[in-house]
Amino acid sequence: RIAMIETGGWDTHAGQRARLAGQLKGLDAMVASLQQGLGPLWANTLVVVATEFGRTVKVNGTQGTDHGTGSLAMLLGGAVNGGRVAGDWPGLADAQLYEGRDLKPTTALDTLLNSAVASHFDLLPRQAAAKLFPDMRAEKAMTDLVRA
Repeated sequence: RIAMIETGGWDTHAGQRARLAGQLKGLDAMVASLQQGLGPLWANTLVVVATEFGRTVKVNGTQGTDHGTGSLAMLLGGAVNGGRVAGDWPGLADAQLYEGRDLKPTTALDTLLNSAVASHFDLLPRQAAAKLFPDMRAEKAMTDLVRA
């Protein structure tokens, strides 16, 4: 019922444009293969693509964006109530950046993961958090992430 796949090669301190294109093509192929392999079960599937690794908004001197603060996570699959950005978008203008260089974090990754998992498995967010993230700071659960 639950699986985790970890992929490497996302650490792009330099030459990010070409390297990231290859990584994203691989991720796309992996998700497409999972969808095809699951067949009709895809309709009830939640896939989380996430990283705890932030990116800078501005490219560094070696053409990379490593060691930033904010990041993103994607929810995919037939169970997802998608087609939108679920969170606050702070913007990319210089005045909107965290410390003048990073995407400003607006939602903790553990909040997103806990909210999605709790909703998908019909659990109370508080109960799921106690098992998944026992040290998680109290934050309101996100709603409407997956279809009922």
